[in-house]
Amino acid sequence: MKLFLASGNPHKVEELQALADRTDVTVDVISARAVGGMPAVIEDAGTFIGNARKKALALKTRLPADGWALADDSGICVDALGGGPGVESAYFAGPESDADANLRKLVQVMTGVPAGQRGAHYVCVLVLISPEGAEAVFTGECHGTLLVEPSGTGGFGYDPLFVPQGFETTYGELPGETKARTSHRALVWQQLVEWWRHRN
Repeated sequence: MKLFLASGNPHKVEELQALADRTDVTVDVISARAVGGMPAVIEDAGTFIGNARKKALALKTRLPADGWALADDSGICVDALGGGPGVESAYFAGPESDADANLRKLVQVMTGVPAGQRGAHYVCVLVLISPEGAEAVFTGECHGTLLVEPSGTGGFGYDPLFVPQGFETTYGELPGETKARTSHRALVWQQLVEWWRHRN
């Protein structure tokens, strides 16, 4: 199974390929760069599914006739922020912001929020479009809490602030193997693999 990923981010390709390699289903995750790059997409759907769908449909226009388009949209949803930053997670500190700036802003806006109200969850949505145009949608969530200050240098994004349920340290401190088993992307990928098994 060859999946063309609607992203120019090599980290995402590597992460999803690593997740695929942990299963007994043979999957090649291929960067959009292999077909000329990811077309420009304005992620204004307002939902994870809507944004992922826009990216998958945009990439599909560049794929060979037998190509499968896969797009993800993900973010962190914080209870005290009414589910924000949500779909705006990548741009939380502004349109030109980077991961460090986004992390600093989340620390800032959560200042003074008591421990019992610091719940949050990561969301990852995958939209898969077949060569014939059929669509399948998968959603994974990883629940946890936010620390007051970041801890650890592993992972990326908001990981140094996020303690997943069942653990006492952040994804920034936990081994990569642990995240590969428990993260929102790991859970959503398991769903896709199960769907593929039952399809064939």
